[in-house]
This record gives sequence, structure tokens and C-alpha cells, in this order.
Amino acid sequence: MKKRRKRRTGIQFVIFSFVAAVSILTVILVMGKLTRKKVNIDNSVIITQKDTPADMTEIKDTHEGMVRSLLSGQWVSKEDYQNVPYAVMYSNIYDAMPQSDIGQADVVFESPVEGGITRMCCLFENKTDLEKIGPVRSCRTYFLLFAKEFEAVYVHFGYSEYAASYLQRASFHSLDGMNYCNFYRSSDRVAPHNAYTSWDGITESAEYKGYKLTYPDGFVPPFTFNTDDSKKIVPENGASCKKLDMNYPYNDPWFEYDEKTGKYLRYQFGAAQIDRESGEQLSFDNILIKYVTPAYYENGTPNYKIYGSGKGLFVSNGYASEVTWIKESESEGATKYYYGDGTEIVMNPGKTYVALVENTSEVTIKE
Repeated sequence: MKKRRKRRTGIQFVIFSFVAAVSILTVILVMGKLTRKKVNIDNSVIITQKDTPADMTEIKDTHEGMVRSLLSGQWVSKEDYQNVPYAVMYSNIYDAMPQSDIGQADVVFESPVEGGITRMCCLFENKTDLEKIGPVRSCRTYFLLFAKEFEAVYVHFGYSEYAASYLQRASFHSLDGMNYCNFYRSSDRVAPHNAYTSWDGITESAEYKGYKLTYPDGFVPPFTFNTDDSKKIVPENGASCKKLDMNYPYNDPWFEYDEKTGKYLRYQFGAAQIDRESGEQLSFDNILIKYVTPAYYENGTPNYKIYGSGKGLFVSNGYASEVTWIKESESEGATKYYYGDGTEIVMNPGKTYVALVENTSEVTIKE
């Protein structure tokens, strides 16, 4: 009798253990259905809820109180989102290298000027700690028109004779270093490649002139960014693009794709283009090429028509696609880029490089 009782007790224990294990497994499976993981581009993990029971603690999104930047597509505070960018003209000749704080720019726009050299218009969004921005150089019309697409405050040091009439228009918010004290010249370089400003200096000058530093109602940004943090955009029907030669004759710039970071590294004058303040190489998540017809004033200053339509390239994530650009008005609205089927391109969040290239000397794509 004692042996039979012990056997029965053992059987009951096994049954009880089995039932308990099934119960625990059921809870685990249910919890697995209730939540799922989503990985952002910054490798952070967000737990998003599905059919959450009332007694479970609510899990908050890590982007609470933030919105996507109109300039970069990245997450920024709501306060930063309201402020227009500053667009600063940079010298880009050899004597101006390396430039200061250029690596902090969210958008870099490059184009030829006189004599085959290029200049850059760099757009910054709420980089309030920048103390040495430059060297700052003079205005050209098409740089001013590019800045206007973002409703940016345009910062320059002097201007060409053909840009003067544009700068006088009330719709353009510009700051000329020749007329405002919030610029300074450094002693380590010779003029004209030693004029600098700061974020606070630009802000003080803009407020003095009474410029509104928030986006106007109904503003439509030039760029459209991917909002799905779980994936990266690959240009539609794109060809492999591991290196991109710009074919500008003076500085001979090119980009090389970095597989590890998914960014394009910038080179010119035979070496990496470096930010003097940070020591880091310039890199970009997106590249836009805008082909234009060669046109010049009598003194050799380019007179590119940057509105209407034309061909171009969209380069990102190791691939390049042919696109068409459209801008309906010279001084109003934004340039938009479209695939062959008429679909507007969607870019990856991050830094963007835009270039005007004459359609007689197109860029070279290398696999």
C-alpha cells in the first residue's frame, strides 16, 4: 500500500509540473504577441504596443516631444523645428582650406563661380554653439535663390554686381558682412579668405534687421524624407555608385561610398575635405545633382537658369538614379526631383549635398 501511494504521489507531481509549464508558456506567447520590437536607424529599440491589457504600464515612444527636421529629416525638438536655417557662403579655394564648422552643415550647395572655382552655400539648423563659421565669401545670385527655397537667412561678405538687385528685394533675408559688425577677420590667413562669423552673431544681426526667424505659414520644404526608421531608401532602378567624380576642373572633387556608415565621404584637392574645428571629414547621406545649361554674364560670372526643368541624379545608399528636377518660379517655391514615372524621390534622413553641374560636363559614376 505504501509503495502504491508513493507512485500516485509521483504521478500527481508530474501532472502538476506539466500544467504549470504549459501555463507559463502560454503567458510568454501572449506577451510576445502583445509587443514587438522596432529598430531605429540610430540602433535604439522602441517597444510598440499591440492590444495592450489595461493593467500593463504604458511604454512611451523615445521621440516624444520631437518632430522631424524639414532640413535633414532627423528627429529634432519641436522648438528647433520652428526656426529657419542660416545659409552661409563659404570660400572653397585651396587657400581657404580647411574651412571652419562646415561639417556641421545639414545641407551643402556647391556651384562654379568665375574662373572655374567653386563656392559653397551651407545651411545650418539650430547649431547654436558654433563660434567660427567660414571663411565667408561674397554672394552669387543662384546661391541666394537656393537659400530662399528654405526661407533661410542668407549670410555673405560682399556680392557680385549682378546679385545686387536681388539682395534689395524685401522677400530675401540677407546679412552682408561688409555692413554688420558681427563678422571678424582672423590673423592666421590673408584677406579675403579670413572673414568669419558665429551663430550668435548671425542671430543678433538678423534680429536687429527685424527678420522673422520662424517658417511662414504654408511653407513647403524642398526635400521629402523617409519616415520609416526600420529601413533605408535605395534610389529606384539605381545603378551601383561607389565613387562619384564631380568633374569640376579647379578643386577636382569626388565622393567615395563608405559601406560601414552608408555615407559618401568628400574629397577635393587630392585629399579628404576636413572640418578645421572638428578634424572630421565631410560626409553625406544624400547627393543631388542638378544639371544646368551653361550661361554667363559678360565678365564671366555664371548666369545659370535654375528654374524650369532639367535632368539630374539622386545618389544615396550606394546607388544612383537618373531624375528630373522641376522648379516653377525663379524666386518662389522649391526645386523638386522626380523619377521617370513621375514619382517624387524620397531621401534618407541625414546630411544632403546639392550641386549645379553644367550639362556639357556631367559627373562620372563608378561602381
